[in-house]
Amino acid sequence: MSVEKFNNPYKFEDFKPLANDSSLSKYQKIGFPDEYRSGKEEAIFNDIVDKLKFQKKEGKVFLDIGPGCSDLPNMIHDLCEKSNYEILLVDSQEMLDLLPQRTNTTKYQGRFPDDVFELITNYQGGVDYILTYSTLLCIFYDSCIYKFIDAAVSLLKPGGRFLIGDVPNISKRKRFFSSENGKQFHKEFMKTDEDPQVQHGQLEIGQIDDGVISGILQRYRGFGFDTYLLPQNEGLPFANRREDILIVRN
Repeated sequence: MSVEKFNNPYKFEDFKPLANDSSLSKYQKIGFPDEYRSGKEEAIFNDIVDKLKFQKKEGKVFLDIGPGCSDLPNMIHDLCEKSNYEILLVDSQEMLDLLPQRTNTTKYQGRFPDDVFELITNYQGGVDYILTYSTLLCIFYDSCIYKFIDAAVSLLKPGGRFLIGDVPNISKRKRFFSSENGKQFHKEFMKTDEDPQVQHGQLEIGQIDDGVISGILQRYRGFGFDTYLLPQNEGLPFANRREDILIVRN
């Protein structure tokens, strides 16, 4: 898989043939070159667990939207299973087939929320934790982020937490690569003496920026939720140019 393809947004349908391609690694199947995820998913797991603040209490409900098929969802689902959580998964059938079937797990095939009416209907106000990781750019590019987030937050119990993780922010990326640290990072990573090319004040079609993120934070605060923009742990592969959004129902 080329890095060029990785740098462009995927659509939901693009992942189906990746899931079925036996020549790809488990990271490539979810749209990442191996070097961006191999050996790094435990750190990602720890960051997610810290932000969702899982409680060791039975009877909790956890929803994973777009889990993919790498080791990361299995780490999270193992943790949930140990506490006897009910686990709900939403993804394409091709991706879901690559995840183990657990006793307390229900798999819903298709796009969220369009294809999972049963889930939306049965779990209104009934979910403790929701995770969607490395998916928001695909949703932004291919669908409507507000329809997606509106449906997700409608499922939260009082006190429920929804983590929209690993959000690529083109504004943050530009700020980083305009800094001295960012220039040095680029030179070392790309093995070049040239500074990165950064164009400020330019429309970036299909990219999430500060305006989009601010809009999400403000929209759901207006509906009575608490919202937070969180930095990623420094050990994560994209910590210098991505961030996380946490929405909490009061």
